[in-house]
Amino acid sequence: RNTAPAYSAPTAAPSSPARQALETATNRILASIKNPDYVNPATRGPLRQQIEDEVLHIFDFGEFSSRTVGARWRSFTPQQQKQFSDAFADLLISTYVNKIDGYNGEQVGYMGELSSAAGDRTEVRTVITMKDGKKVPVAYRMLPKDGGWRVYDVLIENISLVKNYRTQFQDILNSASPDQLIERVRVRVKGILRNVLIDLDRFIDIPLPQ
Repeated sequence: RNTAPAYSAPTAAPSSPARQALETATNRILASIKNPDYVNPATRGPLRQQIEDEVLHIFDFGEFSSRTVGARWRSFTPQQQKQFSDAFADLLISTYVNKIDGYNGEQVGYMGELSSAAGDRTEVRTVITMKDGKKVPVAYRMLPKDGGWRVYDVLIENISLVKNYRTQFQDILNSASPDQLIERVRVRVKGILRNVLIDLDRFIDIPLPQ
């Protein structure tokens, strides 16, 4: 169900469980990036794995996947849903890790939260301050799952990652099968891992191969 919840006004009250979960994961990721061993390719591997583990823990890629595919998700078989979720997770993780490899001391500030009336959705608002002083608003939409809070969408300068990919995936599914979409996502991951055809000026807007 992809109906957007109604949110209350932003609050500066004590941190919610959602923000605490996000802040903990972010701090752990930053600690790995700032570790002197991270700049050395010979010692980077374990730290990269720690980062990927944190991303896997804080992001709900199953929810991400169903929301990006949209209504056509129900036409995927359970096996196709699993294969797509795995491929999409690999895409987002590969993109994220490549992006943070360019970390240069940017600062993350927490600006407040929006909560749905039912309390089952929270949007944690942050601002990333770049080295040149530019401020980039990034919001994380989160839901409770498995005893914690997980991210199911990211908004960068008010542009939704889910909506951005949904547009791409729906265009592909207009003329391709679920299996073909899965393969295109896998090809894109391979391209990122080979460091080719990459435009990571933004975390979003990563066209899939045609």
